[in-house]
Amino acid sequence: MIELANTIVVIPARLASTRLPGKPLADINGQPMIVHVWRRALAANVGQVLVAAAENEIAEVIRRQGGDAMATDPGLPSGSDRIAQALALRDPARKFKYVVNVQGDLPTIDPLAIQRCLAGLANDQVDISTIAAPISSAAERDNANVVKAIAPLSETREVAFARDFVRDLGPDHEPPFWHHIGVYAYRRDVLERFVALPVSERERHRRLEQMRALDNGMKIAVVRVDSVPLGVDAPEDLEQARKMLKPDK
Repeated sequence: MIELANTIVVIPARLASTRLPGKPLADINGQPMIVHVWRRALAANVGQVLVAAAENEIAEVIRRQGGDAMATDPGLPSGSDRIAQALALRDPARKFKYVVNVQGDLPTIDPLAIQRCLAGLANDQVDISTIAAPISSAAERDNANVVKAIAPLSETREVAFARDFVRDLGPDHEPPFWHHIGVYAYRRDVLERFVALPVSERERHRRLEQMRALDNGMKIAVVRVDSVPLGVDAPEDLEQARKMLKPDK
């Protein structure tokens, strides 16, 4: 059973970023971005929250706020690997059975979306849960930077198994279309198996880590949410985040 005591949210973060170097520490209205994400993970109230940082500077920022953070191997290839290492170091007794991966560049993530992602694991047949929101424009649909979840969701069906994840929608795909959001909930043993697997061919070709799970027979549930959080990847995204999170006077 999923409970507060056996669930942990882990936020992987690293300073290296091609388009926005040092982005976890980028200032958003007086607080580093990673602090905004950490606070929203706390507000979800699904379990303990841990920041898994590639550099100790990030961990120290969270600790100064009274949060839990640890430095991990900066050479790890992905956020999933960082989460798995942090979990192994922090919880060798295996208290935590469920793990939620919230990316450190989502300062506007809705705490309810984190809750809904975790709820996808309530089905015993599900290995990994993730979230997606309706695509509302042709520009969003045609943008190759927007990953689309192929799953039979609808206004009346809130959870469905993923059939595929693509960047470009071919003629075989029909609406409604779903904007995949990179938040994942794992059963702990599934996460450990996932990071031990080699990169799959479709993962390498599409540059989508979740293809490794599908290619190895893991079942991914996609849970419908109402909106897409802002992902901060470039300076213009950072400016938008500052406007969106500006305190009301």
